[in-house]
Amino acid sequence: MAFFRNIGVTLEMIKWEHSIFALPFALTGAMLAANGVPHAAQIFWIIVCMVSARSAAMAFNRWADASIDAANPRTASRAIPSGLLSRSFVGGFTLAMIAIFVIAAGQLNHLTLLMSPVALLVVLAYSYTKRFTRWSHLVLGLALGIAPAAAWIAVRGSLDPRIVILTVAVMFWVAGFDLLYSCQDVEHDRAQGLFSVPSTWGVTAAFWIARLMHVAMLALLVWLAQAFSLGHYALIGIAAVALLLLYEHTLVSPGNLKRLNAAFFTMNGVISVVYFLFVAADLLARR
Repeated sequence: MAFFRNIGVTLEMIKWEHSIFALPFALTGAMLAANGVPHAAQIFWIIVCMVSARSAAMAFNRWADASIDAANPRTASRAIPSGLLSRSFVGGFTLAMIAIFVIAAGQLNHLTLLMSPVALLVVLAYSYTKRFTRWSHLVLGLALGIAPAAAWIAVRGSLDPRIVILTVAVMFWVAGFDLLYSCQDVEHDRAQGLFSVPSTWGVTAAFWIARLMHVAMLALLVWLAQAFSLGHYALIGIAAVALLLLYEHTLVSPGNLKRLNAAFFTMNGVISVVYFLFVAADLLARR
């Protein structure tokens, strides 16, 4: 059936499997809030919230950027510009994911339901920021960075300022690798009047700023470990993240972006999972 074919194309378009980027950080926030393993129902609805929010954000991004993607040789083959999907279908999919997200948030507690429009505003607004600010990378980082804070609220029904440290860490982590990814489109962005750090200051500067952001992320993870009195497992996890980030930065350079997909997709998925596993081990070792 055409409907199921369109769903399959949509899931491929939004890279549904890349929900793994932020999900481990959300689960980290949930485990910190519970000081161990949250209730199974909480874990389930947090995962539903994460996947549906990201799916809505990615589909909306493709919907909002359809004309921009069509003008870019790198993205012209995406589903909407190439005619595989209509804007109306993608818009309907976005609305369906938004509805699932709000319903799932309501299953957690009253505060998550009240805050769900704020979360949606952040994750959807990113799609338009490149039209007026070079720091859209940070907005994308915030869109993923709110995941651990949202998961904390989902478990506790309140917000602890300490978990915001992880939000800022994830923000810098995501912004750093988005800086690298956007280096592919410098000439296109300049021609279309779009804003990014690479199109403003050049690829070399973007690489240095990305490195600084990732150093800031590591410093924030150390601060988080101190704030929650985490032990050796968490510190080993931070060291592992540092090594993985270092390796990620060796895969690409201002003059060679050929291995960017490996650095962007594969390594960042590994980083988030590794960090979660070590923090989880640390929390479980206390029990």
